[in-house]
Amino acid sequence: APLTGFAAADGLSVKQSVELAVQQLNAAGGINGRPVQLITYDDRADAKEAVAVAYKLIEQDKVVAVVGGSYSSPMRAVAPIYQQAKVPMVAGFAVHPDITKAGDYVFRVGMLGPIEGAAAAEVVGTILKGKTVGLMTMDNDFGRALAVGFRARAAVLGLNIVWESLYPLGEMDFTPYLTRLRQLNPDVVFASGYYNEAAQFCKQAKQMGLKSQIFGEEGFDTPKFIEIAGAASEGVIIVTNLNRDDQRPTARAFIEGYRSAYKMEPDMVGASNYDAFLVIADSLRRGKSTDAKVIRDAIAATKNFDGATGVFTGFNALGECTKPIQSQIV
Repeated sequence: APLTGFAAADGLSVKQSVELAVQQLNAAGGINGRPVQLITYDDRADAKEAVAVAYKLIEQDKVVAVVGGSYSSPMRAVAPIYQQAKVPMVAGFAVHPDITKAGDYVFRVGMLGPIEGAAAAEVVGTILKGKTVGLMTMDNDFGRALAVGFRARAAVLGLNIVWESLYPLGEMDFTPYLTRLRQLNPDVVFASGYYNEAAQFCKQAKQMGLKSQIFGEEGFDTPKFIEIAGAASEGVIIVTNLNRDDQRPTARAFIEGYRSAYKMEPDMVGASNYDAFLVIADSLRRGKSTDAKVIRDAIAATKNFDGATGVFTGFNALGECTKPIQSQIV
């Protein structure tokens, strides 16, 4: 997980959420009577650092499986390493399609970027009844994957994308982009970004009087976004991987357990990795073995898994799960 650097808030959520899952599991007797030991490293959301961490987990710690709790770039770098070593990895929230293409030991419980982007277009077109859209895309794996899906679904729904722009990771001055968006005044602006960029975009949009509905994605889904954006976060809609109103016991165990343990709000990043761990634990329980192939086969055979982020009907041949996509509003 990225415990330091620009993604540290997400990394903290990953770490705390998986620790919560481990504590809950061990308190209930562990897996087939054996406790779980969690080993955590900081990859700083950096591909080179993630590779070093991967080799340490495989060669030094000899882990039986890995929760891939980081962003798309580092997860793309390490997926082939875990595949070659035949160590099952379950990615929590990284969205790039190439991650699971590494091979049959790599799975994902989060959403593919293009699917998430398509879901955003679906909400814009069918629920919000939007007609015109501005597209603000972060210029990295994450943002581009979302934009691909949004464009494709927008074309099917007849949405008119009146303006598109790429912006760099770390951008803090959105004035030039917002000046153009204010002139065009689209019904909706679909913006990709992590919590820092998302918060600055929303704050500056409010200051400049943008009237368009701001529509975000899972990168907005953290208490840090609301903390930084303040009043400008009000009314922002996102597609994400966590429904805070979900009354299923598994969802409540995560949401209420997290609030109780850490005195802060849970988020999509944490919930996704909580589920990634629980998928591994469930597979170990069913397989009754720490043999890598047995674990891999048990993960692949998962059916109707009841997770914090929804009920997974299963994984396809690429290791992608099928489950509902959530939409939330601040």
